[in-house]
Amino acid sequence: MLQRLETIDADLLDREPSPAPFAMPTSPSPVLPPPVRAVPALGSTANFMDFRFQLGTQDGIMGQIAARAPDAPFAYVVTPNVDHVVRIQHLRSDLWPAYRHAWMTLCDSRILARLAARTGLRLPVMPGSDLTSALFNTVIAPDDRIAILGGDAATVDDLCARYGLTNVFHHVPSMGFIESPADAARAVDFLVATRARYSFLAVGSPQQEMIAYRVAKLGLAIGIGFCVGASLDFLTGRQRRAPRAMQKVALEWLFRLLSNPRRLWRRYLVDGPLILHVYRSWRRRSRALR
Repeated sequence: MLQRLETIDADLLDREPSPAPFAMPTSPSPVLPPPVRAVPALGSTANFMDFRFQLGTQDGIMGQIAARAPDAPFAYVVTPNVDHVVRIQHLRSDLWPAYRHAWMTLCDSRILARLAARTGLRLPVMPGSDLTSALFNTVIAPDDRIAILGGDAATVDDLCARYGLTNVFHHVPSMGFIESPADAARAVDFLVATRARYSFLAVGSPQQEMIAYRVAKLGLAIGIGFCVGASLDFLTGRQRRAPRAMQKVALEWLFRLLSNPRRLWRRYLVDGPLILHVYRSWRRRSRALR
């Protein structure tokens, strides 16, 4: 059964909003903190451009996710790509806590992986779209409790039909919601109130990472949150991914640019190339610290 926001714990969702995006709520919540549960130890990580990327295979990562107790305290997964790295290194250093608090950090970019290879690091690539597909095909059961923040109703309906999902909650925040304390608090409250085993934050970066961080710091939610951007659209066929051949040679960005040049030209032609400067600066700092 698909449930929309208005069916979920109305008293909780209507409480006074938190005063700032990362602040604690200003009024008590009726939801008790989850009990402390043992959390499976993660595998090895590696530092690359100041991110702690998860190493290991896709099967291993899926195993870690599946093994986590359904009622364990909320933790979340981020999937940085070139756009994320450039943004946080050049414009939004305030976003570091949201990434460093993540339970898992998975590399979303073959370009990042190729730069890592120059340092001798073999960085596994697991784009958010691949992560989402693997979760629905190998981990999530039809009756698992799922929360989806973002995406439209048709996409969520298609997802439920495709995978036989029976316990899904959906909330679509307003455009620019992260700038509104009331709307941002409502998104946080939705993720807390649903008590889902798996939550998909599909509101774009950095909004989804900011909300995931706030939910985790609040200490009231359970389950795992996945910051996946447009991955649900790709999974349901509403957006097309680049052909596999273009993905393998790290040209998925070019396919996306050609698909929507008006919206994406600056990301890929102006901001994206700054990754080379970020990489060189990080290499110099790393060598200086040795």
